[in-house]
Amino acid sequence: MVVDDQTIVRAGFAALLAAQEDITVVGEAGDGREAVRLAERNRPDVVVMDIRMPGMDGIEATRHILARPGAEDVRVLVLTTFDVDEYVYEALSVGASGFLLKDATAEELVSAVRVVARGDSLLAPQVTGRLIREFTKQRRNRPQAPSALGTLTARENEVLVLIAGGLSNGEIARRLVVSEHTVKTHVARVFTKLGLRDRAQAVMLAYESGVVVPGEGVG
Repeated sequence: MVVDDQTIVRAGFAALLAAQEDITVVGEAGDGREAVRLAERNRPDVVVMDIRMPGMDGIEATRHILARPGAEDVRVLVLTTFDVDEYVYEALSVGASGFLLKDATAEELVSAVRVVARGDSLLAPQVTGRLIREFTKQRRNRPQAPSALGTLTARENEVLVLIAGGLSNGEIARRLVVSEHTVKTHVARVFTKLGLRDRAQAVMLAYESGVVVPGEGVG
């Protein structure tokens, strides 16, 4: 489903995605309220969501869509520009699976939809860096690490740090010199122990809890 208050942009995205053999566009919405209604009726796998819209914005729409029963497998891909990183943070915090710059190419949009549809997250490193720096400037009090972090093994904590650094499962496997299957097992255990639905939430938790500190990198 495609959500954007600009008719031409929305129609363009929808036409591009509908032209792909493996993608079906089940609805288009021009504002957040309409998006919530259509998501309830059409049950999309992926919602391409604009943030700034009149009435209910993309953040609230994302919150409502993902909160409804049966929405556990729905993925929201938010659209943004470099100058609204704080809105991207809020969208991720309510459950969005990633974000895409509005000036992305057609190929990047199609690829992004496929990435989040298979349960992965789209966290562009150049945007994530700015996002986290903005977050830390706005929230000066260092948050307390959630108690569930204490249940992670040393290797699981290491995997969490590498996820927060934007590394894919394959890259983590090469970094740790283990198989990709082993990494997938570690990732699944991290998500289960911490109650996370995807990598986007893992990144948020890692930075919010102080497991990863902006500017220190992932080693």
